[in-house]
Parts: sequence; C-alpha cells; structure tokens
Amino acid sequence: MSDSVKTEKVDYSASIPMGPLGIAAVPGCEALVERVDAYLAMWRKDRDNEFAGYKKDSYVIDVDLPRFGSGEAKGVVNTSVRGDDLYIVADVTNYSLTYKMYGIENCMSPDDHFQNLKRVIAGCMGKAKRITVILPFLYESRQHKRSARESLDCAVALQELVAMGVSSIITFDAHDPRVQNAIPMTGFETTVPTYQFIKALLRVEKDLQIDASHMMVISPDEGAVGRAIYFANMLGLDVGMFYKRRDYTKIVDGKNPIVAHEFLGTSVEGKDVIIVDDMIASGDSVIDVAKQLKARKARKVFVCASFGLFTKGMGVFDKAVEEGLIDRILTTNAIYQSPETLSRSYYVSVDLSKYIALLIDTMNHDTTIEPLLSPTDRIQRRLAEYKERQRKEREEQK
Repeated sequence: MSDSVKTEKVDYSASIPMGPLGIAAVPGCEALVERVDAYLAMWRKDRDNEFAGYKKDSYVIDVDLPRFGSGEAKGVVNTSVRGDDLYIVADVTNYSLTYKMYGIENCMSPDDHFQNLKRVIAGCMGKAKRITVILPFLYESRQHKRSARESLDCAVALQELVAMGVSSIITFDAHDPRVQNAIPMTGFETTVPTYQFIKALLRVEKDLQIDASHMMVISPDEGAVGRAIYFANMLGLDVGMFYKRRDYTKIVDGKNPIVAHEFLGTSVEGKDVIIVDDMIASGDSVIDVAKQLKARKARKVFVCASFGLFTKGMGVFDKAVEEGLIDRILTTNAIYQSPETLSRSYYVSVDLSKYIALLIDTMNHDTTIEPLLSPTDRIQRRLAEYKERQRKEREEQK
C-alpha cells in the first residue's frame, strides 16, 4: 500500500451503485489489480451501503486464457458477471509474459495482450450490465494519425472495443487524446497523473525550492507542451520547450531520426528542472534533452514520464546518471516494471493504484469523476504541507 491508505472522504450514501462491482485483470496486470482491489475492499468495508454484493473481501473476477499448442487461445470467465458493473484492466506493454507455439517460447506482444482483452470481453457473453475497459497505456496510441498510406491502428482498436459492447474507456496520458474522435459517442477519459508525480517527487526530494527562480518545467518536444504547462501552472513555475529537428530524408526504426533538440525558453542556469513527457521508450531523446540542459548549467534534472518502456534496458540511464545528466527518473506502476528497473536507486515508482481505485469506485456509483481529473486542490495542499515542513525544519536548525 502507499503512504496514505485512509478511506477517502466521499459520501456515497445517497447514490445507488450501477451494479455489483467486478474487476477483471487480463494476464500481465494482476499486481496492479490486486492493489486496486485491496483499496476498494478496505474503503467499502466501513460504509453504510447495504446494496447486495457491495461489501466483499475481493471484487476480482477470475479469468483464464489458455492456449493450444498451435498458439491459438480462448478466454474463459470463471465467475458469474451477470448484471455486474465490470472493469477490465489490461497492460499491453508487459513483455515479461510468454507462451509456447509449436514448442517455441514466444514473448507476448501488445497485439497478443489486446487480443486477450477482447477474449475476456467475449467470454462475458454480453451478460455484464456495463463494461469499462482500463488501458493505462492506450494500445497503438503512437499510431494515431495518418501521413501516408498507413493504418490507423489506435482508432480501429477503439472501434473494435465499442463494437463488442464496451461502454467506456479509461487511459492515462494518451499520446494524442484526439484519437477519441474515432468513437465520439462513447465515454473516453484520459488523464495525466500530475498529482501523483508531484507527490512522489516531494517525497524523495526534501530540499526543493519550488518557485520560478529556482525551478522550471521542460517539455522535451512540441507534443508535450500541454502537459508541461499544466504541470508548471500547478507548481507556479515557468515552462521551457525543446523542439525536435528531424531528418525527413531517412526512416530509422519506423520514424525520422532526430538531428538536434533546439531550446525555447528562459535561462535554466542554477535551476532544478523537471522534464515532463508521456513515455520513455529507448531514452535517447530524453537523455539528449538532459545533456543540453546540463550544458546550460541546470542544477538537478528530474524526468517524469507516465510510462517507462525502457526498450533499450537501463544501461543507457545508468550511464546518464553516472555522468550527472539525470538525477531521478519517475514513471508509474500502471504498466509492467521489470526487476532491473525497480533495482535502480535513481528510479522512483509512482503508484497509481489508489487513483485507479478512486476512479472505479466513483464510476460504479455513477457520479462525476471531474474532481479526480482536475486535482488542483489536492496538489496545492500537498505543496503547502511540503513548504510548511521545510519551514519547521529551518526553525529547528537555528
């Protein structure tokens, strides 16, 4: 559990749940669902609501996805979901799972995980009252627009889920939230876990001076400007931005290689900087940005990204930390985190299980989730507590 496990002060006594709550974990995200389930069971235990099936030791629905020797699979739902308000969670990035095909061990790809998600939905046979899919990392979100004769994979995937009866989709920090235009009549929520990042950073860094003279938020490219501005506004800081100059005459690993990062913004000399992005893939881009910030005499460099894919392993980041380019990397536990990643002293895991539990609990009661999507008050309270603690420590040292 996280450092705060108290029941949230939300009054659900006047609201009737949409239906009995059920949570299904597509293989690969069981650890996250287990933590979410523990929060829900704890919160509901002390409530007055006597709705049938409201209080349980666990809300997890048992599912199986066995495979045949040919590699084909099927979804089996072992628990009744008739009339349930069902939430299905899937981590399409979990590369640690394998299956055998003709005796050969294969790592599961995002395509395999998405097929498993559809199998679980199909296994419910239309009996659930409502199905909400939680895809922390939106499947194929990087293939969200067309620039030539190419597929629009994310849009097609969203339409497939809706065609199967999914009522709503929840994701975090979608690469481009405009992809929801593919399903305009279906619920689609994407949220940036800014509060959770700030909370985690303040927990591990005790001597930050959070003002525009000592800190700055950096967008590593033009696509991340929106989230960087929101992050900076919450902390009362200035924003700087890099834009990627690419070589459009070449394609390497499916994309045009970056020639250079050009900086737009005020001086970062002597300041702590927070690089904010949606994901870290190979790490080449964020390390190059950190290198340029250090060349401009930034003091400390913190990297906050919703998803740490780390496709080239942690070695490149070990080297960057040793060279003094990066001080901390923060990514969430919404997707698979390898033991190699978790073992790094500079790495900070940002827990989203409580936040996901709050979303599920609120949606199950069919009430607004707007306060959870815009946590301005919670962020300001956390900042005030941090500054007050610093003030007391300074007084004690006198």
